[in-house]
Amino acid sequence: MRRWARAVRAARSDAGMVSAEYAVGILAAVGFAGLLYKVMTSDPVQATLQSLVGKALNGSF
Repeated sequence: MRRWARAVRAARSDAGMVSAEYAVGILAAVGFAGLLYKVMTSDPVQATLQSLVGKALNGSF
């Protein structure tokens, strides 16, 4: 019985890990969003997107 109680207490000591994992995930998502923003606002990508939208609105591909 004592072993079981010790095992339960040891398992509960990892309670803060969930918060740390969320923090790492949020940092990764923010980094990816920043990279995506920089790519999407670059001149070559904007020109390509404008061309594609213009062709789609005119109906010519």
